[in-house]
Amino acid sequence: MKKTFPLIIALITLSLMGIIYIQVSWIRTLALFREEQLVQKIFDVTQQVGEELVAQRNITFNNPGQMPGMKFPGEAYDIYKQFSVTNRFTLFEINEKIQKAFLRQNLKDTKFEFAVASENVFGHYELKSSKFIDMAMDTIHNKRSYYPLIPAGGSLLESLAPNEALVIVVPDYKSYILQSLGLMIGGSILFTFIIITAFFLTIRTLLRQKKLGDMKNDFINNMTHELKTPLATISLAVDALKSEKVISNPEKMGYFTGMIKDENKRMNKHVESILQAAQMDRQQVQLNKKELHVHSIIQNVLNNLQLQIEEKQGKVEVQLNAANDLMEADEVHLTNLINNLVDNALKYSKDDSFHLKINSKNIGKAIRIQVEDHGIGMNKETLAHVFEKFYRAHTGNVHNVKGFGLGLSYVKTMTEAHGGKVKADSVQGKGSTFTLDFPLKK
Repeated sequence: MKKTFPLIIALITLSLMGIIYIQVSWIRTLALFREEQLVQKIFDVTQQVGEELVAQRNITFNNPGQMPGMKFPGEAYDIYKQFSVTNRFTLFEINEKIQKAFLRQNLKDTKFEFAVASENVFGHYELKSSKFIDMAMDTIHNKRSYYPLIPAGGSLLESLAPNEALVIVVPDYKSYILQSLGLMIGGSILFTFIIITAFFLTIRTLLRQKKLGDMKNDFINNMTHELKTPLATISLAVDALKSEKVISNPEKMGYFTGMIKDENKRMNKHVESILQAAQMDRQQVQLNKKELHVHSIIQNVLNNLQLQIEEKQGKVEVQLNAANDLMEADEVHLTNLINNLVDNALKYSKDDSFHLKINSKNIGKAIRIQVEDHGIGMNKETLAHVFEKFYRAHTGNVHNVKGFGLGLSYVKTMTEAHGGKVKADSVQGKGSTFTLDFPLKK
């Protein structure tokens, strides 16, 4: 697993980077192709409108009565202007023709500016739309298309019509390309996000499986150790009971039989803890709720653990300040819950002293219980997983603290089963504080 896991991450990362690179390259190529298409369509529009203007001007020249105010040679000094496009068409008419041409190219609602320029004078526009000059100056973001309005060779207007050109500018033309690629880009981003999410979930699942495997191995090692110890003690006690010296001494008989009984209870307690964890997994725990005073439960737990506290030469400070401590709870589970917190403080206390603080107070319609010890504390990593089943803090020697890592998981499960919340705070080397909030009886 240690060698396979990095290899899997490397292969998936490489594949993901390859897919993203191919998608970006494909979209870039497609964008260039769409840009060429758009530029060609803009030129086609300019050409179509230009040819249409030239053709209609020729028809007007052949039918002079269709052009109001038209003058013939000898009647005006500006003979070329008589036959110009700007003299034949209005700004509105040219605008209509360009709109229709864009519609034929499937470029509906395309914004544009246009002008009719005189080729004899550079930058001189006989006719132009309102924003044409500003748009024509920006050649980076806007696309400009040009078509000369020259009469056909050999026609009557060849030497009479002035040199003109139709210029069309499409502002921010690349936005049209992005719009045309919007669905593809959106789909690419969506599927890339799905792949990255799947990659993340896969890695997280693998890490979780690895973690569960490590926890399983720790649990098996701890369980083996916890069960072997009482079994070995019972075996020695049984062997001792066979001795004639012990058989003849009732006091020693009582001592060894008591030892067997205590070790048997210890084994039963371990088995019950494991079975209880299995029941919590299947959500089969049923609470027999009744009215209870939390302060009484706390005092009973401390009384039962008094001998262990004295062995540690410990000190317990109790400040039960909650005015209302009546709640509906399961007496057995609530007792076990408090017992686990105190027992946990005993297990992880420092060698030289044991100092425990238990206090209570009312928070709105709830009672808050805090169990604070001055033990070895926990680091941030341990604190993040402290309520997980089978999780145990690494303290160097796996067996220096008894248990399977089920105590705090049981505390969290039972607290939530009673409608409460539990929180842990800890500083390594200074101790831990567990805060429980339970709803009071309505």
